[in-house]
Amino acid sequence: MTNLTMDQLRQLNMYSIYVEQPERTLFTLETLFDRGKTEDVLNSIQAVSGSPNRTIAASYFMRRFGMFIAMQFYNLATYGEVWEGDNKRLLFGAKKEYGNLAVSTFANMDDWRYVEDDERQEIIRYILKDQCDAVIRQIRTVTSVSPLTLWENIFGFLLWQYHVLLENPATSTEARVDFDLLKDDALWKSIAPRSLFATYLRGCEPSALLNTEVRTTCCFSKDVPGLMQCGFCPLK
Repeated sequence: MTNLTMDQLRQLNMYSIYVEQPERTLFTLETLFDRGKTEDVLNSIQAVSGSPNRTIAASYFMRRFGMFIAMQFYNLATYGEVWEGDNKRLLFGAKKEYGNLAVSTFANMDDWRYVEDDERQEIIRYILKDQCDAVIRQIRTVTSVSPLTLWENIFGFLLWQYHVLLENPATSTEARVDFDLLKDDALWKSIAPRSLFATYLRGCEPSALLNTEVRTTCCFSKDVPGLMQCGFCPLK
């Protein structure tokens, strides 16, 4: 367990992650993984976001969850820490952000821990398999949304984030280690035949892909009330 600093708390808020209790809890990560409740979870997400259908609601949620994943890699490179709480302690609640009602993430302050250098590969594998892949597979039990769309929703945040982390001398060394591990096919075993992140990057550094149509799928943000077409959209 670690004690989060004020700077860390501000960073969490920038990723729409909060440490207080939500005024209106919608579901927990544990609930999402409950086979009998996943459909209800997607219906709640659709209602709060105003998404016109469940496919768009699923993509919307994965963008929100993608910020949580981006936070994991930011904290790993910057503070050497990772969130590793129980799924029932990761809450999702309705919160107004920038004038729109959003599905936001609420985590417990006690659920971060320090990561040793020799477990970095294990931690990244855990984030990819037990957080990203597990959520994507569960969402797809109740909607036909493309898995690639959901993965690219995560990668869009990572692209900008690693651009910043790799340019900063204070974080570039650790960020480079993590960035290279994310491109390692071995860490994607049982998730995909090869690193989906490396495929997304097409051999480029993050900075070279900013403001380009790097996505191959549309995230549907343009179809969610209050949101705009994302900057990486292939439909421009």
